[in-house]
Amino acid sequence: MTAFRVGLTGGLASGKSTVASWLREAGFQVIDADRLVAELYRPGGAGAAAVRRLFGDALLTPEGGVDHAALAARVFADPAARHALEQAIHPLVRRRFEEIADAAAPPGSPRAPDTPAAGAGGPDAAAAAPRTGPAPPVVVLEATLLVEAGYGPGFDLIVTLEGDPELRLRRAVARDLDEAAARARLAAQGDGARRRQGAHRVIENEGSLAELRRQVDLLIADIRCAAAAQAPASAEPELAPSRTEPQPPGPPAPSPPSRR
Repeated sequence: MTAFRVGLTGGLASGKSTVASWLREAGFQVIDADRLVAELYRPGGAGAAAVRRLFGDALLTPEGGVDHAALAARVFADPAARHALEQAIHPLVRRRFEEIADAAAPPGSPRAPDTPAAGAGGPDAAAAAPRTGPAPPVVVLEATLLVEAGYGPGFDLIVTLEGDPELRLRRAVARDLDEAAARARLAAQGDGARRRQGAHRVIENEGSLAELRRQVDLLIADIRCAAAAQAPASAEPELAPSRTEPQPPGPPAPSPPSRR
């Protein structure tokens, strides 16, 4: 079997980090795309090499890593530069995530047949397939531009968190993000239409934390159900072929009486 892959996306201040922490508490392996990017941006990393190739040494630290603040200032002010960076970095992030997901499953495990994803056909559709073996591990990628980067086909389930942009702006500012910077990020991330279209499941996060938790508890149950439905079929016990054992010879038949 391979890992059951879940994509978790959403815009700025949509609640991704909170939901990711609950999914981690549920026992799922959660990978933060931002951390993968940070690894790629270290000195000697493939991401640092890509930034140098695109923008020169001005956006690197003396050690050869990426200067995150300088890079952010450059790409958020220049849509063409941001697009070029995304084109270079997204494939590297995806490749690294696939390596992690592949390592989460036993080596040589075959991929289970496709089944309806939770939210696309509903949990009942996933539950219709009986679990005949151990469920595959669940690996979650938390990424803001997951749909826009074209990652969708590689996931069994994509979940997006959405909410009113002005509400999300207030949340971001309350977290000490400069309002102008927050507005720039919201604009760069779009209005969420592509995320909604590319997701199997949309969670509206416009209410209380308790309401969000209720929705996520249902999501967790559906993920477990869908992952279980992809468990490989257990091998049937082999029955020994039936055979007829040779019988020992019986007593000789009596000779017929002689006639004289």
